Parts: sequence; structure tokens; C-alpha cells
Amino acid sequence: MHRKPTAKSVLIKSVSGSLEGLLELHPSAEVLGCAVICHPHPIQGGTMQNKVVHILSRTFVAQQFVSLRFNFRGVGNSSGEFDHGRGEVQDVLAATAWMRHHFEGLPVWLAGFSFGGAMAIQAAVNAQASGLICIAPATSRFAHSLHQLPTCPWLFVQGDKDELVDIDETIGYINCLPPGPQLVMFRDGGHFFHGRLIELRDTVGEFIAGNLAA
Repeated sequence: MHRKPTAKSVLIKSVSGSLEGLLELHPSAEVLGCAVICHPHPIQGGTMQNKVVHILSRTFVAQQFVSLRFNFRGVGNSSGEFDHGRGEVQDVLAATAWMRHHFEGLPVWLAGFSFGGAMAIQAAVNAQASGLICIAPATSRFAHSLHQLPTCPWLFVQGDKDELVDIDETIGYINCLPPGPQLVMFRDGGHFFHGRLIELRDTVGEFIAGNLAA
């Protein structure tokens, strides 16, 4: 019988107080890694319950990862207030530290959607991420001038008709990175991946499976 992932609410200590999180894992005998997943822009309604964030979490769980999605400061029951991307990077690092403490010795991946994708990029080096997945990340606004760049396996996924994150800006950003992430572009895809979530799940799942040893 197929067993559904188990979910547990958690609180994560951060410099802003505490962050509300949801830990998910598959009831299997072996856990291969951990994933910290970041949601879209808080001021524009982004939360850890976003459907793309949910898909990312379940995709990692299907690959035998423990998944942690959390609300940035000021969202839901998380303490603090929106900090324009500065404090939110610290939130990602706090969530990563929490995962390393509770699941010592496992590789930790970062993932995020839109604003959350940019936060994951900013945090990846200090978090010593083993992998990075960015879904339509807002790089031009929140991750355009980094002093260090991630060197781990790195995936971008974006629709070529994205109405919020310009695909040409994304391509230009990637082309300036040495060597840069892998880009998968969804033909006729919009920012929210309406009708494309299964395709998104499969794309991300294949990348994770192909880079588990990284």
C-alpha cells in the first residue's frame, strides 16, 4: 500500500524570533537528504502553502528527502516583519541550520519559487548547499550582485511567457555566470505554471535524482 508523507509543524529560531515551518518526510527506511524550500514574495501573498512550493516539497519527499517549507518573517505565525530580502536571507540560513541540527550528516538542498528562488540563491553559498533549485526566481530584483556564486548543481525552471519575471533577463543573468545553472524553459509557460505542475514536478524530480551524489 502506498503511504502518504507525514507532516509535522515546527518552530525555527531566527534573529527575528521564530519561524513557522512544516516538516515533511516519506515513511521510508532511508533518508537521502534534506531540502529547505522558500516561498514567493510575502507582500504579494506568498506563503509556504503556495502550490509551487507544495509541489517542490512533495517532489523532494518522493526522492527520499526530508522537506522543510517555512514562512518568512511576518508571514503566518512567523515573528518579525518583511525586510525587503535582507532579513529573509537570514531566515533561509536559520532554517538550514535547523535542518542540519536535526538531520546531522545529510546533504542539504535549497529550493524556492520567485522571490523565494532569489533568497535561496543568496543563501546557497553560506548554507553550503549541496544542490539548488530555482523556479522563476526574481534574480534581477533580489540576487543580481552577489560576491560569491553557488558551485553546487543548480537548476532554473521558467516559462518563456512569464508575466512577472522577464525570461530574457533570466537568460542574460545565467549567461553571465561561470559556468552557471542548467535552464529548463517551459514553452508557453507562465509564472505560476498553471496546468504545468506535473511537468514541473517531473523536471525537478529528474534533476534531483541525477545529482544525489553531488
